[in-house]
Amino acid sequence: MSSDSELCKANHGFPPLKNDLILRAARGQHTEVTPVWTMRQAGRYLPEFRELRSKHEFFSLCRTPSLACEVTLQPIRRFDLDAAIIFSDILVIPQALGMSVEMIPGKGPTFVSPLNSPNDIKELDHNVDVDDKLSYVYDAITLTRHKLEGQVPLIGFAGGPWTLMAYMIEGGGSQTMSKAKQWLYQHKNESHQLLQLLVDITARFLVGQVKAGAQLLQVFESHAGYLGSALFNEYSLQYLRDICKNVKEKLNEAKMEPVPMIVFARGAHYALEELANIGYDVISIDWTIDPKEARGRIGDHITIQGNLDPCALYADKAELKQLTKQMVKCFGTQRHIANLGHGIYPNVEPSQLDYFIKCVHEYSKDLNNN
Repeated sequence: MSSDSELCKANHGFPPLKNDLILRAARGQHTEVTPVWTMRQAGRYLPEFRELRSKHEFFSLCRTPSLACEVTLQPIRRFDLDAAIIFSDILVIPQALGMSVEMIPGKGPTFVSPLNSPNDIKELDHNVDVDDKLSYVYDAITLTRHKLEGQVPLIGFAGGPWTLMAYMIEGGGSQTMSKAKQWLYQHKNESHQLLQLLVDITARFLVGQVKAGAQLLQVFESHAGYLGSALFNEYSLQYLRDICKNVKEKLNEAKMEPVPMIVFARGAHYALEELANIGYDVISIDWTIDPKEARGRIGDHITIQGNLDPCALYADKAELKQLTKQMVKCFGTQRHIANLGHGIYPNVEPSQLDYFIKCVHEYSKDLNNN
């Protein structure tokens, strides 16, 4: 029996995959059942996560492969999910660039010294060795692939460039992102410079995750909704496209088959057509977009992920079942990955997520059979 430390470095010889539903859905292949997973499925709503978190600082969980693996596996043990997503955080990239980030209870991620002016960009480590600085993420992915024993595929991820830039300037969460958006109007060249740096590092990071064993990738442009159409096109869309293009090119150069890539631009309801034409295999949408409208605008050549309102998990089971069935029916049973329209909230009862998953599987199976 190999130790965890040995398995962390064994990025080959993984157990054969038993459930490839989500991979088939992402590639537009037939699925007999709609696959389902949820953003933040490894997190605070689970008592076993809260118990582990009480003993470890948040980023210590991320940086310790055995702990990140354990957290990743917790929801897989509990629920009939069709994918695992590695436990990490989008802010590991600013950390790799030399910025200090803390996770403060009740407040969330907080930068000790955010970027106050464009001159601060010079202080970032532009020559960072991503594979060295973030090797703990790769180790966690490789270890988790082994520990999953082929049960479901493993998703790797990173933050979108605009979202990372916003955090780095705001220093944490914000209701307006006005400090970050101020740069887009007053420091255009420096904004593009920073975004390009983030693209280069993010692409390398995502390639490293695939080499470590990730079978899908998701890019979280979580702050897209703070931008209107014009700003999104200039400061987000092109950079999201470049990440996808660079990752697939680098994997091809490494003689590796590119994995399906998902983009989640939360709040970018104004850019569905554009997002469908930048190379991603899956467009993840939030709960504010009508499924039929999304399908009509995105088309049938792209898989859609989403998009139940996370708060629907507070509903009683009868209503939750009805809402889930409505979602599945509107999207159709093909080229759809069921998910919430955002991450699951910390005070949701785990049994509600379990029921949501069962409803997706049972109803989509019935639709396919009929």
